[in-house]
Formats: sequence, structure tokens, C-alpha cells
Amino acid sequence: MLTHINKQGNPNMVDVTEKQVTQRTATARSIVVLPAEVFELLSGDELQSKKGPVFQTAIIAGIMAAKKTGDLIPLCHPLGLDNCNISIQINEQQEVVVDCTASITAKTGVEMEALVGASIAALTIYDMCKAMSHDIVIKETKLIAKTGGKRDFKRS
Repeated sequence: MLTHINKQGNPNMVDVTEKQVTQRTATARSIVVLPAEVFELLSGDELQSKKGPVFQTAIIAGIMAAKKTGDLIPLCHPLGLDNCNISIQINEQQEVVVDCTASITAKTGVEMEALVGASIAALTIYDMCKAMSHDIVIKETKLIAKTGGKRDFKRS
């Protein structure tokens, strides 16, 4: 059943009037693959570019985007997030792993906010590094976990 389609087949916002207010969280992940010539510029936990600190800027951009999800995705409810946290790590495969966790106490969840936050942080990494190489790949973006609402989810 498509939740954003009404009985007449037209798009509509999901009615959350009858839903219970619960604590809801969601974590999403984007993975960015940087070419060797960019990756070798990594110093400690940060990558510097001519535009400034890449990961710090990506964190700010991701949080800002998560807060604006209702403005970006047409049928998303506008939400005032209780919290949004973005972490950026380097994994064993030398990939940049961007995790975004959003939380709220509300009638609707924050999966889209977490996905948007992770996506925009990854796109910001691309933007800040593209002068060094266009051979940057945003490999995947996916939901990792969510709690609250009808059912919880955790990717294995």
C-alpha cells in the first residue's frame, strides 16, 4: 500500500492525526569513495581543501539539510528535530563513511531527515574535493536503523 496516494490516486501527505507521539530515531549512511590523490591529503581526522575543512563543512551542511527535509521532499512533514548528529569516519576499505542520526519525539519518524542529512553531507564532500579530482564516487546511501512508530528496523 502506498501511503502517499489517496483513494482517488492523487498524492497526499500522510495523515498522522491519530498516531501516538513516541520517541523516534533514524540513522542513515552514505559512503564516499575518494581517489588516491585526494585521500592522501587526509591529515588525522580531517581533509583540507582550498575551500576549507571538508569534513567539518560536510557535517554542518548535513545537519542544515536534515532540518530542511520537509522543504526538499514534497510530501514529508515539516519537523523540528530534537537532535541531529553526523559522524564521518574512514573504514577499512579507505572509504569515507558518513552517518547521520536524527531524533524527535513526534507522531512521525525521521528516516527521511537522516537520509537527507547523510546524502547532503556526502554531496558536500564531493563539492569540496571536486577541484582535486572528479573521480569521486558516492557509492550508496541507505537506512541503517530506525526506532519508534509501527516497527523498528535495524540493518544486519
